[in-house]
Amino acid sequence: MKSVAKAAQLDIRIESAGTEGYHVGDRPDSRMMNAAAKRGFSLESRGRQVTATDLARGSYDLVVAMDHANMRRLRSIASTGTDNVRLFSDFLDEAWPEEVPDPYYGGDAGFEQVLDMLEAGCPRLLESLTNNQKEDDA
Repeated sequence: MKSVAKAAQLDIRIESAGTEGYHVGDRPDSRMMNAAAKRGFSLESRGRQVTATDLARGSYDLVVAMDHANMRRLRSIASTGTDNVRLFSDFLDEAWPEEVPDPYYGGDAGFEQVLDMLEAGCPRLLESLTNNQKEDDA
């Protein structure tokens, strides 16, 4: 997402966080880092857990859940409405799975599939954000 925003010359805040605290402080999975590096992406973030503050109105314009379980968890964490939370598949066409699969327990191909999905959906996600911003400014 950061590379898509950079290519569009947009300076927007993009962060990643999990709904559980299993990997707080950890670097991304080495298999994902390797797959991303092959595509020219550098993953520098450290794991952190989503908080109710992250989901509060005014914190983020959009929070994206990768699957339905994460969507439910985000809704349970939120102290207010979650009208700014969407599934990533909302930004993909029907040829893709409805959920981004968790590649953690599989092989390298799973990480490639996740990156394929992200590369397909992130431009649409950014377009949605910029269209919403234009509507808000009007």
